[in-house]
Amino acid sequence: MAGQVEQLWTAAEGSAPMESVDRIDAVTGGLAGDRYQRGTGYYSPFDVCEVTFVAGEALDRIRREAGLDLSGGEHRRNVVTRGVDLSELLDARFRVGGATFEGTRPRPPCRHVEQVAELDGLMAALRDRGGICADVIDPGEFGVGDEIEHLEDASFDGDGLAAAIRERESQR
Repeated sequence: MAGQVEQLWTAAEGSAPMESVDRIDAVTGGLAGDRYQRGTGYYSPFDVCEVTFVAGEALDRIRREAGLDLSGGEHRRNVVTRGVDLSELLDARFRVGGATFEGTRPRPPCRHVEQVAELDGLMAALRDRGGICADVIDPGEFGVGDEIEHLEDASFDGDGLAAAIRERESQR
């Protein structure tokens, strides 16, 4: 699976307009200067995605089917991708440029996105196409045009968890 970054978007605080950037640093907690990394997002601290990814192909379908042009960041996602099935990145680690991420969960649309964009029908149009959330595992810089490389599926390590619990208990 190979895809690439098509667009990058950030906002300094909740409800602020999204700003397009060519390159950005993925840092502990998100993207440098983005609202959720700074703790100023609309849903902070209750429903935070460190970094959000949405498929450019989904945005194309929304334009065709719903007549909504989201090319100005109205989707309020950080990374627009092309050529990668984002569902395959859930519970998986993947590299983009110099950063490594782990897909954590789908990112459903919310009424707030529709209100900020002032686009009736946006929430419905994004349903099942809202992208995914990901955590920054290894910080690094990445940008538009960088390849998205699937590294490994995240798996539950029961033995590792048991060892960690025993270690913690022994320190008490």
